[in-house]
Amino acid sequence: MKLLGAVVATLLFTGCGWKLVDTAWAKPTAADWKRVVTAEDMDRLRNWRVAFVKALDEAKADGQSDSIAREGALLLPDAGIENVGLTSGRYRCRVIKLGSVVPGVAAFTPYPAFDCLVNDEGEVSSFAKIGGSQRPVGLMFDDGSYRKIFLGTMMFADETRPLEYGLDATRDMVGAVQRIGDKRWRLILPYPRFESVMDVVELTPAA
Repeated sequence: MKLLGAVVATLLFTGCGWKLVDTAWAKPTAADWKRVVTAEDMDRLRNWRVAFVKALDEAKADGQSDSIAREGALLLPDAGIENVGLTSGRYRCRVIKLGSVVPGVAAFTPYPAFDCLVNDEGEVSSFAKIGGSQRPVGLMFDDGSYRKIFLGTMMFADETRPLEYGLDATRDMVGAVQRIGDKRWRLILPYPRFESVMDVVELTPAA
């Protein structure tokens, strides 16, 4: 678990280039996400489709069917297509929170777009949200031709470095990156710790 924390921390402290200076993941077994993921997060990931459908059903029951339809492939559970890709660079990302685990919180909540960064680190790729009060950071592992597995942690407010993955279950994040169109990807995060049942992050190349 410490290996992930070390790499992510290095990502945050390399200045304007936002590149890793220590490729600790070069170890042969380090790029196997199944050796890193916690048992609880494995369960969340295993049930991602259940979470997606449940979250969509709640949003539709909340009168958001038209909003869901306008998003097209982004909110279709089985929209992932072969050859994930996702090369290094800056992306425009936006989050849609689906479903609700908090009384009174809407079951469909879209947020404004923000900047995020993807870097190729050799055996894995890194992902980080740039700025904001909630900043997911982590690594993406190859897992077949239809998805990459994301393991990371959530940073808040003025924090300058993340906790190591696996130390605080309330901060740990698990999800899958899928390609859903030409230069369009999504990061799905089932059963996040706060508010929603499923978070969907759209990624498109920054202009």
